[in-house]
Amino acid sequence: MNLIINFTPTGMIPTKEMTPYVPITVSEIIEDVHQAVEAGITMVHLHAREEDSGKPTYKQEVYGKIIEGIRKFSNDLVICVSLSGRGIKEFECRASPLQLGGNLKPDMGSLTLSSLNFNKTESLNSPDMIQMLALEMQKKGIVAELEAFDVGMINYAKYLERKGLLEPPYYFNLLLGNIACAQADLLHSGIMVNDLPELSLWSFGGIGNNQLMMNSIAIASGGGVRVGLEDNIYFDVNRTRLARNIDLINRIHDLATANERMIMKPDELRRALKLNPGNGSYGRNYVSVME
Repeated sequence: MNLIINFTPTGMIPTKEMTPYVPITVSEIIEDVHQAVEAGITMVHLHAREEDSGKPTYKQEVYGKIIEGIRKFSNDLVICVSLSGRGIKEFECRASPLQLGGNLKPDMGSLTLSSLNFNKTESLNSPDMIQMLALEMQKKGIVAELEAFDVGMINYAKYLERKGLLEPPYYFNLLLGNIACAQADLLHSGIMVNDLPELSLWSFGGIGNNQLMMNSIAIASGGGVRVGLEDNIYFDVNRTRLARNIDLINRIHDLATANERMIMKPDELRRALKLNPGNGSYGRNYVSVME
């Protein structure tokens, strides 16, 4: 299978004080995505920020402006919006970007499959919250981008499948190297891939210094990559050079060429995930087993 490049330009943590290259404003995020599309990516995982403060926001109107800008130059790029539980507790807030429709409708929404701790903060994802978000996406015809930081989260995805809240084919981000979760090594990554349900596509993401290693392992072993300043702001493991998003994308292309991997185009991922074809038709037409 061709190489999925899941581009994560912003995240919730990087600030302009940490790196001048992180895109914060709507126009900056759109421009970084534009550069990435021209270089070649498959999908984008969006976080939105408040224009004045740069703080993370769940507001659908901000996500809508970003999606509108992206679709002016790419009508088929697979777009995922973040439904993160970092600092946001209310379901209505976390589900806000899912209310966008028409040409602003996202194809996917992130679904972290359990609560977890990061170095300095937590991501709270109660069973009720996860199931409510999964059901809301199902109702809206938006596909869950399944985020798993350890094998237990993969098992929870199978539980959601049994409850009729998730339907194949699936896409998993397998995130390794977080201090409280699966570590970035061959054993942990292999176990996670082995435990995935049938009809699953997957990408490796590496936290911080682990990004390059996990991307390299994924490319060499037939998986996809999650890459961008959300997970790592440095170009080198010694942290002597701050990266731009386009630097990280171009390096993935170099690694793909060395491994004779072709980059998956958005329309190929749309077919693989049974997404609508883009160009005004987004998400997936669900037939819920709960109805």
